[in-house]
Amino acid sequence: MTFEGFDSNVFLAPMAGITDMPMRTILHDCGKGNLIAEMAAVNAIQRKNPKSYQIANVKDEPYPVVVQLVGNSPELFADAAKLVADLGAKSIDINMGCPVKKIVSNNSGSALMKDLSLASSIIENTIKATPLKVSVKFRKGWDSEHVNAVEFAKMCEDSGASYITVHGRTKTQGYSGEADWNTIGEVKAAVKIPVIGNGDITSPQIAAQRIAQTGVDGVMIGRGILGNPWLLNRVHHYLQTGNILPSPNTEEIKNMLLKHLRLLAEYYGEKAGVAISRKHVGWYVKSFYEAKKFREQYTKLNTLSETTDLINEYFLRSA
Repeated sequence: MTFEGFDSNVFLAPMAGITDMPMRTILHDCGKGNLIAEMAAVNAIQRKNPKSYQIANVKDEPYPVVVQLVGNSPELFADAAKLVADLGAKSIDINMGCPVKKIVSNNSGSALMKDLSLASSIIENTIKATPLKVSVKFRKGWDSEHVNAVEFAKMCEDSGASYITVHGRTKTQGYSGEADWNTIGEVKAAVKIPVIGNGDITSPQIAAQRIAQTGVDGVMIGRGILGNPWLLNRVHHYLQTGNILPSPNTEEIKNMLLKHLRLLAEYYGEKAGVAISRKHVGWYVKSFYEAKKFREQYTKLNTLSETTDLINEYFLRSA
């Protein structure tokens, strides 16, 4: 099945510093999958902070993008919802699951799982402010002693959320340990709105297994796409057809890395783009011969021509 208004039930997880416009462009070019921008703080958007405004501004992208908002003020959420609608968002996702200290200490992200009244007010105010679909992403709970995903999901449904995404880890787990898909299944059984499951989806087969296990309506993929932007489309294809698309070969990986590097340089400027590309390079070549040595060489370079030459040389040796 597919979600109403979406052409896939496979979603990209918003990741700060990762799911920017260059990454979304690459994922779109690889095929199917619903794209979500990095989270943007509602107070920063209202101030038109350049970085946050750039994150939320998706109107020039030739494919639909969900914009995710984070914060703790129902009023600012309403204002930000109106603005991101003008900036081209396909729909709005509310982040109530981020475990990062600076977000949680501001009573935002996963901290909202401890304040259902405030969380409900945020959802309701956002919905009232825009005709766009509004979804919510949250976690299993705060910690192992406070697992409230089912209760939280019911609140989201009662508050009017169009669909929800559940990450099968608690706030205190962060991104460690294994995602708990049993709890995700309990959430699915407790609500009528569509549920997306998130956590440890690294292959088409695992995605299909988790859907069969829990009955969720879709899956969200985060860290699995690092160095492997083909994964969203490969999962979508398998879920729709039952057939596995081939993994990319060495030449395809090289060309994708070069394309990613170029897009980063175009979007951020050459110096910043090359600097940002360093983390991506590590993900693309992690399983290649002498990858550590290559990464060490790459981090010393600062221009597009130097990095392009080194990538071509490295992949020629790795062929």
